[in-house]
Amino acid sequence: MRLPRQSSIRDRAIFALTKDTGRAKAGRFLILSTLENEELGGLRTGFITTKRCGKAHDRVLLRRRFRSLVQAHAPKFFSMNRYLITIARGNAAKASFAELENDWIQQARRLGLFSPPRSSP
Repeated sequence: MRLPRQSSIRDRAIFALTKDTGRAKAGRFLILSTLENEELGGLRTGFITTKRCGKAHDRVLLRRRFRSLVQAHAPKFFSMNRYLITIARGNAAKASFAELENDWIQQARRLGLFSPPRSSP
């Protein structure tokens, strides 16, 4: 899955809405936040890498790695109609790609993105 430009979140209001009303899970290297929206035509993604993560080349590398994680694992999501924001923590630039991938997958599982919601008996 390639991430087209239309799938990027560029509006501050959507970032704020996802932060305020969505669900988030924090890991060692990143925070994964999501908000389901049935009116959305697919997955919309955003990445936040602040100066706390390192110099410009470190932040660009992190965004590339996060984009690669979304491309590889998002097609396995149960529901694609959602906003998904990946926020890098301060020590993320020092992490290897494998460490970032493990942390990202773990937070996605904790958010229930990979499996259908369980029906209550």
